[in-house]
Amino acid sequence: MAASFTAPIDASTRYCAVFGHPIRHSASPALQNAGIAALGLNWRYIAFEVDPERLRDAIFGAKVMGFVGLNLTVPHKLLAMDMVDALDESARSWGAVNTIRFEGCDPFGTWKSVSEFSVAPHEVRTHGFNTDADAIIQALREDLGFEPERKRVLVLGAGGAGRVAALRLAAAGVSELSLVNRTLIRAEVVAEEIRERFGHVAVQTKYPSDKVDLLLNATSLGLQPDDPLPLDETRFQFRHADMAYDMIYRPAETLFLRGAKAAGCRVANGIGMLLFQGAKALELWTGKKAPISIMREALVREVYGAQ
Repeated sequence: MAASFTAPIDASTRYCAVFGHPIRHSASPALQNAGIAALGLNWRYIAFEVDPERLRDAIFGAKVMGFVGLNLTVPHKLLAMDMVDALDESARSWGAVNTIRFEGCDPFGTWKSVSEFSVAPHEVRTHGFNTDADAIIQALREDLGFEPERKRVLVLGAGGAGRVAALRLAAAGVSELSLVNRTLIRAEVVAEEIRERFGHVAVQTKYPSDKVDLLLNATSLGLQPDDPLPLDETRFQFRHADMAYDMIYRPAETLFLRGAKAAGCRVANGIGMLLFQGAKALELWTGKKAPISIMREALVREVYGAQ
């Protein structure tokens, strides 16, 4: 059984949250609250619908109210790059922020998590991290047995999630990357960055003419039941991919994954990526090792139990 809270919320309870637009699909509260409870912390993790135009205000509000940390999901990850006081190397490398840690400055001038202060620090800053990039590689390895080195990959989507996935796969040693995005110029910008940073990768902004090892959906198409397929099957067919990964985890089986499975692809949804990025975020906030097995159990129950 996943851990649960034994004490009620009181005046000393600390808070973390996820901001998104939309947010109702998020399983992060179930994931993080299980981890928080297992660590015996008097914290709670909640979800907020935040319009992109009010993101800066929402981050500031959480800072003022003494929140410990935030996760950011669609469409906030790129916007937040210019809204935090400090950027970790992970955020600078991958160009997106999905985790914020609120930090106080101690009497010696050292910045550390506000969770380490018994009394609210006078000076607080926002520190942005990216825990998505490493999480996608770990999830692909564990859920699909996919090793990136010298592989051919087709990434659907070049927004925040697609950009991070493409850059991280390039860093991990893929040989060829095809980037397909509804707006071509966005894909071209990402492709040019890959050429500059990872010259060994052959990158193009169109569908490949040959088979790929991995087909990855990094768009939001599939979140809603009436969403169209993110793949143009007149230009590339599922049977030309060995594996298919959808970053979406709810619904657990999207139209994209059903099509890939029917074509004989090995498939996985984004539940593993959510788990690993969330566990790393919890470690950044608490300074403690995340209880992965307990968090995984809570996440699986939340996602698959709701089907």
